[in-house]
Order: sequence, then structure tokens, then C-alpha cells
Amino acid sequence: MAKSLVARSEADQRFTWDSESVFPEESGWEQAVEEILARLPDLQEFKGHLRDSPDTLADWFDANERAHRLMAKLMVYTTMSYSVDVGDQVAAARTDRARSVAAQLGAASSFAVPEMLTIGIPKLRDWVAASPRLAHLGHYFDRLEKLQKRIRSAEIEELLTQVSDPLATALSVHSVLANTDLKFAPAVGADGELHEVAQGTIANLMTSPDREVRRTAFESYGDEHLRMQHAMAASLAGGVKRDVFFARARGYASSLEAALEPSHIPVEVFHNVVRTFRANVGTWHRYWRIRRQALGLEVLKPYDTRAQLSAHSLEVPYAEAVEWIAQGVAPLGQDYVDVMRKGALEDRWVDVYPNKGKRMGAFSTGAMDTRPFIFMSYNDDIYSMSTLAHELGHSMHSYHARRTQPYVYSNYGLFQAEVASNMHQALTRRHLLATKTDPAFQIAVIEEAMSNFYRYFFIMPSLARLELEIHERVERGGALTADYLNSLMADLMLEVYGSEVDVSERDRDRIGSTWAQFHTHLYSNFYVYQYATGIAAADHLVERVAAGDQKAVQSYLAFLKSAGSMYPLEGLRMAGVDMTSPEPVEAAFATLASMVDRLETLTPARS
Repeated sequence: MAKSLVARSEADQRFTWDSESVFPEESGWEQAVEEILARLPDLQEFKGHLRDSPDTLADWFDANERAHRLMAKLMVYTTMSYSVDVGDQVAAARTDRARSVAAQLGAASSFAVPEMLTIGIPKLRDWVAASPRLAHLGHYFDRLEKLQKRIRSAEIEELLTQVSDPLATALSVHSVLANTDLKFAPAVGADGELHEVAQGTIANLMTSPDREVRRTAFESYGDEHLRMQHAMAASLAGGVKRDVFFARARGYASSLEAALEPSHIPVEVFHNVVRTFRANVGTWHRYWRIRRQALGLEVLKPYDTRAQLSAHSLEVPYAEAVEWIAQGVAPLGQDYVDVMRKGALEDRWVDVYPNKGKRMGAFSTGAMDTRPFIFMSYNDDIYSMSTLAHELGHSMHSYHARRTQPYVYSNYGLFQAEVASNMHQALTRRHLLATKTDPAFQIAVIEEAMSNFYRYFFIMPSLARLELEIHERVERGGALTADYLNSLMADLMLEVYGSEVDVSERDRDRIGSTWAQFHTHLYSNFYVYQYATGIAAADHLVERVAAGDQKAVQSYLAFLKSAGSMYPLEGLRMAGVDMTSPEPVEAAFATLASMVDRLETLTPARS
């Protein structure tokens, strides 16, 4: 019999996130929906009156904030219920309804920005200077001024908001396919034991010391995605066409520019990542060679690239993982540690373990009026500990931002988000390497580091390259087919594998389906490159923070608290890193190379 996951209804409540703290009863969610819909006419009453006076504009901001804060709370609850059991049709219907309500709210408030621009930025600045109720909005209007050429008329803005709901269908389809309709054959170990392959177990299976478990899990996972490849390709094509549509509707030269300019990030930052990545793929070739020798294999296959090198898995129970992370982030202060530990162990921030129907991946969510929440599938190993550290970094970022900033600045961009998450991992890793001297333990920590680099400095930059190619193809009027996507993805993967990883024709198809295995990432319009910038920025900052340099610690905490009150690049400069330069990415590759060096000394080749 295959080892099975428990049903969601059987999950231990102690290790599930506290959705009741958002709405004690589902009826509270329904009431929130009705309240938002009831507020739409009130918002519309401001249309044509924002220029009446500073107080009228302030009243608008207050009313808009109340509606959007309730909407955010509603969306958090929706996400929480659907993510843990994507087969729950009630939760699925609630998700669809929430998306529709969000689109209606967006349409009802879409007139405001065009109308503010008709007031004029100079007059708005005068109002900021004169009105205490608007005094905090200076940076908001600065951002608005920089983007005003992209803002359309009130009528067009309303239309663009309304179409956001139907144009999000592509992501919904891919998500249902990936999390509900894919049925994976079990992996089979060398001893004949069956292991359930699911979105919540595949990462753990790919690190198994049993090569047959790895091979059969890799084949099962890849083959099932290939079975759905044409539907997934059609869905992704719809997502890319959505990006191109919105870019053109706002007059951007490309989808890339449309993704980066609203965050005030030059496109050169994206190209720096790709260039630096391609210049350093030799480090990966060397790593594969050392990995093959350490595993004692004649050839390294794709399913060996994450296999654990030690004979025994390093077991890390959840509570111990929290303690190690707390010790790692201790340089950030006792208050920081106390909040994080309480959230992870007492306040049920984290939905910890896998269960049947739980969607793939891990993420942090939450809103101004909720706790931070973390979704994951913890597997009692060091890789899960690393994922937990990453998501706790996001949650602590949100915790500090929401307690410090007014609502209008409480959110922050993806570019900033990945710095905080990777800082947690880097601090925890550095602490463990400094305090746990057993060679087997050191190997396990380095393997975790390499697994993190594998995702963020191999897979994500490769996906970023694919993302650029497919957007430019659609912008030229080209089509996206499964064959094209599989071939392009395989070529990008093989460039990093080099001659060190042996890839059969069938395995080429399987690695080519990698694009389909990251179903949310490629629907977020040039999101994935920010994993590389995030790990680079964190790596650039970690030594000074870990050493207890109080200036560096306070600058980093100020960066966390700044959230949307500063431009992303300015916030990072305040923390001590310049992401317009290729230097941080190059420095991160130097860290990667040092990890390979260290691994080589700890893992003599097996005969």
C-alpha cells in the first residue's frame, strides 16, 4: 500500500492555521461580501467630487480604505479555505465569488486616480501641505506623478478593472488542472514500497536516498504534467495574452516594461540577473560533477540533482525547526524573535503538514486586519525547515510593515518581499554552519543551501528567460504550444546541466514540462526573476547583520518597516545594497561557489 495523506477533516487542528481568527463562522464571510457590495454605491457617489475640497478627498481615501481592508480580509479567508483542499467545491465557489466582488470593487473605485490627475499634482501637493488628513500622502502622489502617463480615462480604467476577472480565468484553469485533475502514479522504492506522489510530497520524494523512489517520482510527476500539457499550454497562452493586453492598453513598449515600471524598477535590473546568471553557469556544471562523485554514480540523471548526499536523512521536527530559525534570526532582536516564535508555535500562523487536496507550494498571506499566515507542507526535514524560515521572513516583514505604516503604504512589492524571506534562510543557515560541527550535519546544511540556490539561482532565472521569450513571441503575434514550451524549457535547463547531467529523450520531455509545474509563478508577469534579486540582496546584507552590527540591523529593520512608503530600490539602498548594480548577483554566485568548495572538502568521491 502507498503511504497516504490524511484527509483535511482529519488534520490535527494544532497544526492548521487559525482561519477562525479571520471570521469565526463562514456566515461572517458572507456578511462581509454583502457589506462590500452595499458600499459600492457610496464609493460611486464621490465620482466627480474629489476636487471639491481636501476634506472630500480625505473622505474618499477613508471610505476606499474601509472597503478595501474588508475585501483583503475576505480574500485571506477565501485563500485559506481553498488552498488546503482544492477539491472542496464550496471553497472553490467562494473563491470565484470573491474574485468577482474584488473586480466590482475595483471598478467602483477606478475613477479616483484619473480624477485626481485632473486636479493636478501641484494642487494635490498643496493640499498635502495644508491638510493634516492628507499629510501622509506625499509619496503616494509622487508615485502617481511618475505613472500618470499610464493612467487612462475613468471610463477606460473602469473597463480595465472589470475585465481583470475574466482575464484571470487562465490562472484558475491551470490551478485546477495542477491541484485537482492531475492524478499521479505512486513512486516505487527499491524495496517495492509505494509512496504517494502529490503536490505536497514531490519535493520530499526528490531528495530521497532511494534512487528508485526519486526516479519513479520524477517520471510520475513529469509524465502526468505532459499528459495535460496541451491544456496547460493553452492556459498559459491566455495568461501571457492577458499581460500583453494590459501592457498595450497602458502604452508600455513591452510586457516586461509594464511589469517593472509600476514598481519603479529599471528593466536593466532584470537583464542584469539574466546576464550574470548565464555568465556563471559553469559553477553549476562543477557542482553536478561533485554531486555525481559524492553519490558514487557513473552518470548523474535529472532525478539525482536533489538527492541527499548523506546516508541518513536529517530529521527536523517542526518545533525544533522553529527553534533553529529563532536562534538564527536572533541578531534581529529579542522582540523580533518573540513575535515570530509565538506566531509559529502558539498563534497558529502556519498550516503545517500536507493533507489530501492541499495545493502545491508554500506562501505567506494575511492583511492589515488579520494575522500573518503561512501555507506549506512540512515534511520533518531540513528542506522544510528552510521553507518555513523563508515564509516566516515574509510574515515578519508583513507584521512590521502593517504595524508601522498607514494602510496606503502597508503593502510592498515582490522585489522587496524576497529579500526578507531569503534573509531568514541565510541567517538560519549561517547559524547552523557556525554551531553544528558534525560533518554529516554540515553536509545536510550545505545541501539545503544548494537546494535553495537550485530553486532561486537555477530554476527561477531559467523560468525568467522563458518568460521573456514567450512574452516577446506573443507580442510579435506568435503562438504558444506545448511542443514549443517544452522544447524551449528543455534547452534552458540543459544549458545549466551542461554535459554533467545525462538526459534521455524522454527525460528531456519531462524537464521540458518544468514550465507547467510552476503554475502560479508564470501568471504573475515577470515575478520569478525577483527570487534571484531577493537572494542576492539578502546574501549581500547577511554578514553584517549576523555579526551584530547594530547599524546594519537597524537599517534592515527600517527597510522591513518602510514597506510601500519608499521606492523599492531606495528602501534597499537604505538597508545597504544597490540592486541596480550586477554586484549583488555576482556576490551571490560567489557564495554559491564557496558552498560548492565546502561541499567538495566534506564529500570525498565514493568508489
